[in-house]
Amino acid sequence: GCCPLSPAGSQSSQILVDPPWTPAVLWDRVTLTCQGSGTAGDTIWRKDGKYWYMKGHDRITVTQTGSYRCHRPGSGLSAPVSVSDDKLVLQVPTEELFEGDTVTLRCRS
Repeated sequence: GCCPLSPAGSQSSQILVDPPWTPAVLWDRVTLTCQGSGTAGDTIWRKDGKYWYMKGHDRITVTQTGSYRCHRPGSGLSAPVSVSDDKLVLQVPTEELFEGDTVTLRCRS
């Protein structure tokens, strides 16, 4: 099927990542929370482009690698969040960064 479209003027859903580092790694016990307009109980999750969790889960703990997206009726589809199982990662905070910002990097294995 086709991805849900946002009504004109509406905003996309957003996924909050905890712990707030990217790339997210499975061994961090990652929790994803979908935020957007509409009822939390109507949240729809996609994993690797396919419907995954249907309605009722606005927060999930990730147990599989993949690319995750969410959406609530009234909000568009979120940007994808990838969760890997890499053994060595260089991570940056998930917050939006601008030129000139000081940033902490984490090299983890």
